[in-house]
Amino acid sequence: MLQMIQIACLVAGTAFTFQCDRTDLPDGELAIVGVTVVPMSADGPRVIADQTVVVRGDRIVAVGPAGGVEVPTGAQVIDGSGRYLIPGLAEMHGHIPSPSESEDVINNTLFLYLAGGVTTVRGMLGHPGQLALKEKIVRGDVLGPTLYLAGPSFNGRSVRNAEDAEKKVRQQHAEGWDLLKVHPGVPRPAYDRMAETARELGIRFGGHVPEDVGLLRALEVGQETFDHIDGYIEYLGAAERVVTDDELREVALKTREHGAHIVPTMALWETLWGVGEPAQLASYDELKYMPPSDIRAWERRYAERRERADRDVSRQVIETRMRLLKTMQDEGVSILFGTDAPQVYSVPGFSVHRETQRMIAAGLTPYEILTSATRNVGGYFSNEDDFGTVEVGKRADLVLLEANPLEDIANLRRNAGVVVRGNWLPASTIAAKLESIATSYR
Repeated sequence: MLQMIQIACLVAGTAFTFQCDRTDLPDGELAIVGVTVVPMSADGPRVIADQTVVVRGDRIVAVGPAGGVEVPTGAQVIDGSGRYLIPGLAEMHGHIPSPSESEDVINNTLFLYLAGGVTTVRGMLGHPGQLALKEKIVRGDVLGPTLYLAGPSFNGRSVRNAEDAEKKVRQQHAEGWDLLKVHPGVPRPAYDRMAETARELGIRFGGHVPEDVGLLRALEVGQETFDHIDGYIEYLGAAERVVTDDELREVALKTREHGAHIVPTMALWETLWGVGEPAQLASYDELKYMPPSDIRAWERRYAERRERADRDVSRQVIETRMRLLKTMQDEGVSILFGTDAPQVYSVPGFSVHRETQRMIAAGLTPYEILTSATRNVGGYFSNEDDFGTVEVGKRADLVLLEANPLEDIANLRRNAGVVVRGNWLPASTIAAKLESIATSYR
């Protein structure tokens, strides 16, 4: 049976409140009929026209020619004619509100991800109580993307020595977190013990590269993801000079040899380097979906960064980051899509479109970008579940589009609906919920 979703709105007086009710979807299967499938399998960019995709529960159970796949009796049928079906997208550096936030803020954030076609989120800053939210989503008690969660971060305040680090790794492993989050400031002895204990227990770690550790050591001891391409600009000295193509290729090859993954967050990092015009950032339409207090905090934070920034250095660093991303892609480094939302002017779901445009500007193709947000992430989490392509047996996370994203990555904006773990959210439902969120923050 398909899980239940929450879609009802209640307007009370002059105050707008979004209230979630349990609403049953039809029993049985879901069938998307006559659709062009963009499978995102490893055999390259291709589309398969006039297909029927059948979903039962949270799994894809059939994919084949529309005339050859039987639509189960009683299935919820979605017309896919003239539309394109891709795997759900992943956000590999996202943030989930703390359980201390209001229920509305938590639910709104989760829905914003889904509205952008993001059906998997790797939360990169854990808070006590978040693991319970992860389980509620899996059970269908809360509507949201599938979560993989890092615990509270390892930083210069939380781990001051090797003993602190080992204790924290063992504690987070016992609590059931999916990975360890590394922040700046971790001393080298603490980092090394963290890595050693993580290997012993079989728990992943990723994030930033502490200054006392450095990029090469982090690669050597098995840090799996380098979020924001952190540590590379420092290793290359790119803030002080123009880096050669050979140097970029050399560090890309080192990254590939160690099996590490890059989570670029290109658009957000440009903002944090202070090169954007404040008026342009403040004009982003999607800001209406965030609490006004968050927007004010972003404005203050950005003004402080911009005041401190040396624009010439910032532009040089950003140019190097763009060249490095392209080199990483060309040299076969695994790229995992991420935007670091919600963060300064980076709104969950909507940040996808700003990130993809920066990746296009860096020289990646639409297929390469989609691979980073689908199949690559499925491969990274293959020990947890099976998803990231449109194939039988995969988790039923799908996005139905009105146009082909392989022709223009901007077609990701033309969203006709999202399937998350077998639950169908049509564009009309998404639009109504987004309007309710915007209204509640006016």
